[in-house]
Amino acid sequence: MTDSVKPEYLLTLTCPDRPGVVRALTDFLYQRGANILDLQQHSDRLTGRFFARILMEFPGEVPALERMREQFAPVADDFEMSAQIIDVATPMKTLVLVSKIAHCLNDLLFRFRHGSVGIDIPVVVSNHPDLREMVEGYGVRFEHIPVTKDTKAQAEARMFELVDEYDIDLVVLARYMQILSSDACERLAGRAINIHHSFLPSFKGAKPYHQAHDRGVKIIGATAHYVSDVLDEGPIIEQDVARASHTMTPQDLVSVGRDVETQVLARAVKWHSERRVFLNDHRTVVFTDR
Repeated sequence: MTDSVKPEYLLTLTCPDRPGVVRALTDFLYQRGANILDLQQHSDRLTGRFFARILMEFPGEVPALERMREQFAPVADDFEMSAQIIDVATPMKTLVLVSKIAHCLNDLLFRFRHGSVGIDIPVVVSNHPDLREMVEGYGVRFEHIPVTKDTKAQAEARMFELVDEYDIDLVVLARYMQILSSDACERLAGRAINIHHSFLPSFKGAKPYHQAHDRGVKIIGATAHYVSDVLDEGPIIEQDVARASHTMTPQDLVSVGRDVETQVLARAVKWHSERRVFLNDHRTVVFTDR
């Protein structure tokens, strides 16, 4: 008979940078019998902010999570911290928005089903019915919410009803071809991730890969970022590129571009779900796992 696996806790925080922060953190954890498995920290001299991510285990008795949060509150108050302590085994509840293009959604659903991305997807919302069969094939609820200029507010209100119903922590725009309103962007600040090809703003409008082919591009890229009320200019989480060749057709570029998009979005979602990403004004601090 094997012993049950003990929980591991994760402490993440940001606060004004000042002497004594790290000592206060390590003293607090030592006094509660925590063994630090991983500690990543960053002091930003431009913004004067301190960021930390601490993964811990407990060789002895594991303190109750709520009790540990209560005991940490005075430390957080003393250092003006915005802090969280979570059980790392708890997946992040995620709602995915999509239109008709399936590659990013399919990749996320596959990773979710195999437990490799740290999220739980209870519902997918789309402004088109096309991907219902694929989504329901993964055992996930599919909600079709059409969006027109006149119904945008009602559509977003329905989305937020689902956010509340499923206690959603993260919203992912997996090639959702609708622009969220300023109000929606504000309500989802720091917890909504979008993916787009990195040709923006050079190749705007329809068929950006065809435009890129016409210009003979040599690099194809993708960017995952937090949603903001300025289109495609939110804080960047992850980016990547792939080489392009003169032998490639527009469809070749589309294929390579979609591969890059799925990988970049998956990494951004995984890092966010593992609380590796911190907002730092209009930029991010990302404690990657690589």
